[in-house]
Parts: sequence; C-alpha cells; structure tokens
Amino acid sequence: SIERKKERKKEKERKEFYNILNSKKLMQFDIYLHIFTGGQQTYMEQENDWDRDLLLDPAWEKQQRKTFTAWCNSHLRKAGTQIENIEEDFRDGLKLMLLLEVISGERLPKPERGKMRVHKINNVNKALDFIASKGVKLVSIGAEEIVDGNAKMTLGMIWTIILRFAIQDISVEETSAKEGLLLWCQRKTAPYKNVNVQNFHISWKDGLAFNALIHRHRPELIDYDKLRKDDPVTNLNNAFEVAERYLDIPKMLDAEDIVGTLRPDEKAIMTYVSCFYHAFSGAQKAETAANRICKVLAVNQENEHLMEDYEKLASDLLEWIRRTIPWLENRAPEKTMTEMQQKLEDFRDYRRVHKPPKVQEKCQLEINFNTLQTKLRLSNRPAFMPSEGRMVSDINGAWHKLEGAEKGYEEWLLNEIRRLERLDHLAEKFRQKAAIHESWTDGKEAMLTQKDYETASLSEIKALLKKHEAFESDLAAHQDRVEQIAAIAQELNELDYYDSPSVNARCQKICEQWDALGSLTQSRRESLERTEKQLESIDELYLEYAKRAAPFNNWMEGAMEDLQDMFIVHNIEEIQGLITAHDQFKSTLPEANKEREAIQAIQAEVQKIAQYNGIKLAGNNPYTTITPQSIDKKWEKVQQLVPQRDQALQEELARQQSNDHLRRQFANQANMIGPWIQNKMAEIGRISIEMNGTLEDQLTHLRQYEQSIIEYKPNIDQLEGDHQLIQEALIFDNKYTAYTMEHLRVGWEQLLTTIARTINEIENQILTRDAKGISQEQLHEYRTSFNHFDKVRNSFPCLTLCEMDLNKGDAEFARIMGIVDPNNSGAVTFQAFIDFMSRETTDTDTADQVIASFKILAGDKNYITAEELRRELPPDQAEYCIARMAPYTGPDAVQGALDYMSFSTALYGESDL
Repeated sequence: SIERKKERKKEKERKEFYNILNSKKLMQFDIYLHIFTGGQQTYMEQENDWDRDLLLDPAWEKQQRKTFTAWCNSHLRKAGTQIENIEEDFRDGLKLMLLLEVISGERLPKPERGKMRVHKINNVNKALDFIASKGVKLVSIGAEEIVDGNAKMTLGMIWTIILRFAIQDISVEETSAKEGLLLWCQRKTAPYKNVNVQNFHISWKDGLAFNALIHRHRPELIDYDKLRKDDPVTNLNNAFEVAERYLDIPKMLDAEDIVGTLRPDEKAIMTYVSCFYHAFSGAQKAETAANRICKVLAVNQENEHLMEDYEKLASDLLEWIRRTIPWLENRAPEKTMTEMQQKLEDFRDYRRVHKPPKVQEKCQLEINFNTLQTKLRLSNRPAFMPSEGRMVSDINGAWHKLEGAEKGYEEWLLNEIRRLERLDHLAEKFRQKAAIHESWTDGKEAMLTQKDYETASLSEIKALLKKHEAFESDLAAHQDRVEQIAAIAQELNELDYYDSPSVNARCQKICEQWDALGSLTQSRRESLERTEKQLESIDELYLEYAKRAAPFNNWMEGAMEDLQDMFIVHNIEEIQGLITAHDQFKSTLPEANKEREAIQAIQAEVQKIAQYNGIKLAGNNPYTTITPQSIDKKWEKVQQLVPQRDQALQEELARQQSNDHLRRQFANQANMIGPWIQNKMAEIGRISIEMNGTLEDQLTHLRQYEQSIIEYKPNIDQLEGDHQLIQEALIFDNKYTAYTMEHLRVGWEQLLTTIARTINEIENQILTRDAKGISQEQLHEYRTSFNHFDKVRNSFPCLTLCEMDLNKGDAEFARIMGIVDPNNSGAVTFQAFIDFMSRETTDTDTADQVIASFKILAGDKNYITAEELRRELPPDQAEYCIARMAPYTGPDAVQGALDYMSFSTALYGESDL
C-alpha cells in the first residue's frame, strides 16, 4: 500500500511537471550528470547541456527506462542474467556490481549476500566506489536512494555508467564523447538525402538516420532508396529489426514512442547510437587514413594562428603587469580612516574588476602555449620559441612579482586600517574609562582623611568599619579599571597616537591619585581597627547583601529619578551634555545588571543556608529594608525608562538645533537695529539741545529727521517677524545678542515718541511765542536756562523752581508744582517751564479781567445782549459768544439777555463752557 502511494505521488509530480513544460513550451534539461558529478565532468568536458531539474517528462522517462534496461541486459546476458525493472532489480546491489564487472572487465569486491537493508546499502556503496575510482565524481547521491528504488537517481546512475564506459572513449578527429559521436554520425550520414544529424533527438525522429548508418556500413542489409520520410514508424522499425537481427544490437527503443514524442529523449538515442558506433568502429580505419593529409594541413595552419595569438596576448599581459606593480608598491600612509578605506575600496575594485580578466588571459595564455607545444610535438614539429622576454617563465615571473606586490599591498592596507581603528577605539575607550574613574574618585580623599572615629561610640565604630569595608570593596573593584587605563595609555604610546602627551599626563595623574587613595584607605582601616573594642558576630551574607544592595538601590532610584526628570534646556550645549551623560549611564547598565544578579544570588544563598540548617529567619534583612522584589521591580522600571529617555533627548536635540538657528537669525538683525536706535536717540537729544535758527527752521529740520526714522520701519517689522518665530518656539534667551524684542520695541517707540515730542515741543513753543508775544531771544534764554539745570532729557529739577522765591512757603511751592507738574511725575518739561515763566514775567488775562471787559461792553449790566455783542465785537467772534453763552436768569433779566459771567469762567476752566 505504501509503495502504491509513493508511485501515485511520483506519477502526479511527473504529470504536473509535464504540464508546466507544455504550457511554457520549455525544453528538458539533462540533470543527471550535474547531480551525480557535482557539475564537474572529468571525462566528458563537452557534455554541458545536462538537466537542471530532478523531474522528467513521463514520455522521456519511459524511453529511458526501456533503453537503459535493454542496454544493461545487452551486457548482463553475457553473465547469464538480466533485469526486468531497472529501479527494483538494482536495489540489492548484486546485479549492479555484476554489470560493472561485465562492462569494465574488472573484479569488484565480494558482495554481501544478506537481505537486510544494511547489506544492500553496502553492496551499492561498493558499486558507487568503483564508479568513483574510474574518475566519475558522484555528488548528491547515496546508496540509500538506490536501495529505496528512487527511479530518477537510478536512471541517472545508469546514464553516468553509459557515459563512462560506452561514450567516453569515442574519439573522432580530436573530438570525443558526445561531440565525437555526433561528428561520427554526421560523417557517416552526410551522403544521404533527407538526413541532417544535428543532435540526438529531433534528427533521429523520422528513422532515416538509423537506416543511413546501417546502409553506410552494411548496404546489403537495407534498400535505402525505398524508404520514405513521411513514414517514420516503418523506417524506425526497419532499422531496429535489422540491427537486432544482423548486428546483434538489441531493440532499445519503440518506434511509436519516438514518433509520438515532441522531442525524443536524448540519452536514450545516444545510448542506442553508441551501440552502432561500437558495432561499426572497425570501418573507421579506412576513413582515418583518408583524412590524414587534411588534418596535417589544418594542424599547421592552426599552429601558426596560435603562435600569433600567444605573442599578442603575452605582450598585452606583460604591459599591464608593468603598469600595475608601481601602484601596488606605493606605501604612502593616510592620516584618516576614510582615506585608507578609499584605498582599500580601490584595491578591492582592482581585485574584482581589473585583475580577473587578466587572470583569465594568463591562464588562457598558458593553455594556448601548452596546447601549441603539445600539437607541435605530436605532429613532429619543432617546439615553439616565443620572442625574448615573452616566455611563459617570463610571464610567470612577472606575475609572481605582481602577486607579491599585491599581497604586500593588501597586508599593508589592512594593517594600517586596523591601526587607525585601534587608535580611535583606544582613545575613546581611554577617555570614557578615565572620566568614569575621575568621577568616582571625586571627594574620596576628603572622606578618607576625616577623623570622625576619634569621638565615635562602639556601635558607630562598627558602622564606620563596615562602611569602610564597603568602600574597600568598591576600591578593589576599581583596580581593574585603573590597570585598564594604564594599559590603554601604554598601547596608545606604542601605536604612536598623536595625542599621547595629554593621554600620558592624564594617566599619570590617575595613577598617582590611585596610589594616594590606597595609602589613605590603609591608614583609615588601621585607625578604625585600633579603636574598635569588640566585634559581634553578624550574618555576613546579610551584611554583604546590604552593602551591595543599598548602593545599587540608590543607584537605581537615582537612575529612575534622572530618567524621569523633566529636563529643561535652552541651548544645544545643554542637550548634548545630557545626551553624553545618558550614553555614559547606558554603558554602566551591563555591569549594573551583573551587580543585580550577584545581589539576588546572595539572597538566594541566605535562603538556602537557612533551609539547610533549619534556621527560621526572624524577618527581613536587619541591615536593610531593600527586598529582592523591589530591586527587580526597579530594575525593570529602569529598563523601560532608558529608551524613553533616548527618544526624548533626541527630540529635544532637534528642537534646540532649530532654536539656535532662530536665535542667530534674530541676533544678526537685532545687533544692527539696537545700536541704530541708540545712536538715533543720542542724536535727537543732541539736536534738541544744540538747535539753532528760528523755531520754524528747527521744526522743518526735525520733521525731515522724523521721516528718515520712519523709513527704517521695515527693519523693525522684519525683526518682529523673527521675534514671533522665537516666541512660538518658546525661546527665552539668546546668547548671540544682548537685545530683546521688548527692549528694541520700547526703544523704537521711545524714539518715535521722542522725535514726535520734540517736534510737538517746537510747535508748542511757536504757539506760546505767538500767544504770549515772547521774542526769539527770550525763548533762547529760556532754553539756555533749562539746559543748564536739566540733568535728564526734557525734565527740570524741582529745586530750580524753589530757588525762584524761597520765601513763598510750602503753600506757594505746592501751587507752583501743581502748575508745572500736574501729574506729580517729579520732572518738569520744557513746555511747562515756558508756560510758567511766561506767566511770571508777562501780563496775562484772567477770568475776572474778561468778566470786567464784558461788563464794560454791557454798560455795567450783569448781562449782555446779542445786539451789543455784534456791535462791539468782530462778526465771527460775536457769533462764537452768542452760540456758547447761556441765557441770563437773574432778577433783572430782559428778553434775549445772555450770561457773560459763566461764559468767562468756563473759558479759563473754572466751570463747564
């Protein structure tokens, strides 16, 4: 049942593959020689079209089974036996060994007669070993496949045997094996019409080629002229029957199988045709003599062509070697790894691209030379002597020199790259280890030199001693690092590192400090031991756990705190510093994990000892509250936080790089605008003090100056845009400039305000001058006096106001200050100073004086009429008063009476107008 299932599975695979071949119109490839010899043919170099797939067309497999079975039986019958099923009858190895003895004429080792699988495998192995001893390399096949009845492997093995013992030795005009057999067929069938042998499949399908071979050697057996090309079955059966009856060649093919197959199986045809060759081999002697003359002439011409090819190829190869060797002998070292790697890449290009064609040329040159010499020797010609300097030995010598230079160049490249890599790695490793060690030793000398033990109690002495023991353990653990630092520094010196002086200085400092720590540690221990009065028995394992768990727990808590710390950085340097510190922290994680595992091992040992001795533990570790569970939980937390911290730092680095660009962009503009505003403010202050000419000239000059300032506004707007980007990025400092947007904005507004105030001041001075009748000389005098006392721009010290009349008292002083400084700002403007000085030095109108004037116009009445106003005042001023005066409501009022008293009071702000 199992065998039937296997057969059905094999048949299904064959049909599927055959369908694939038909659908894609593919040609079958012969794979057997490739499978059994690993693609290497030691005896048939020409056989290069073998199958590359283990599956066969079912039709071809059928032809091979019949042909190979008949071929085997043609030899086995000499030993009085035969086979019926090719994959079954060879399974025990007995008939396979017998077949090899018959066709080789040699004796094989005695077969094993047992029927167990191991006996069969041993017999098949003996047969395979014999095949291998004949120069056939069997690859990808074992005795198990033959014993298991693998049809594909069995057919392939038989085909290999046919090639070796029936086809390999065929030789026709310097061709052998398949090509020799094909050439022999072509020569023999050339005179026959409708026969054109180009291969071992299609060319034999119509049967004429088989009949032509027989007719060429035994014309009395076949009437070739009666054969028809359109009747292949009759042709084939005629040839097969004649060969079997008269030539003792068994029928190995079926005419119907050949005709019914699109492309007959090549192996089956070759096997059957080889039998014709061996049957007619004696008839070739006459033909050989006829071709000898042509062969001699052809050999002579071919030898001359080979000589010319050799000379040209040798010349070209030697010239290439001459150009290449100086390049390979160049040993100029490079300083950087990149440059040396480029040299290595160039060398690899030479190996991959430039040299392989030359290797092939050299090999072909030697092959051509040896072939030429062999042909000359075999044809009794004198040996070929190349031109001077172009002998094979000369080429080999030049090639040997090339390979020597190439090997030296490669070794030099690799050594240089390893040296540079080693230097970079060692220098970085030295810096990291030195930084870690220096960080660890910071503050240790101060700790070791304190004399706290002199006043300590017994319990405190014990605690100090244990603490010191923990420190000594830590100190001893750091001994390896110090030795590594020294070893790295020594290696850097030996490798001629460029920065060796600084490395040596740092290493020397570390070693000296380390020796000092060792001395101080020993001194402190001796002091502690001298003061210790009594030691109590303690649980060493608990103490060891506490000594190691406490700092490790603190380290983890500090690490978690640092990893979760919401860092705030303001520049690239700060974030890079955080990244460097984080990388250094990550480098300590492997050692920290080892420490964690060691701590957990201590706790496990405690439990083991307690159980073994029946000790009931009183509770938790008396020296620490740290439990193994808390250590594992915190360690897992640290492992989770590390990648999160990595991502946060990288994101912050990208943000800070962008912020730094914004800072530079803002600073470049602010560093131009800030000084410009300061200069303009200084110029305005100087202009307001040093202005000459009339007030109108000064006003014109100031307005021109104001226009020049306003034209600078686009620069401020651009800076505002840059500032908006900075604010959106939440940038609060800028090391590239001392100016802030607020300062510049205030400065710009102050600049505009100052120039506007200065212009307004001049305009008010003009109004004051015109209203008060102040001369230009008086204004100049006021300005000179104001500038004399002015210590701050546009202000006037209150002391000056007091000096005008020191005897007026506090009330008068308050009145004056209420006039000149109504907002209580503590400063007096130049305009207020002019108004005050005008009032003090000129006669001014008052509300009472205006009321008295209206009373005169009214004829001493308490009211005035519209007619009186129009009569006494200009029309526009009369209408102004009529429109604003309220009706008079006194006891003596008449029709149309107007109240001039309230109107006058309102003019001076003493009531609403």
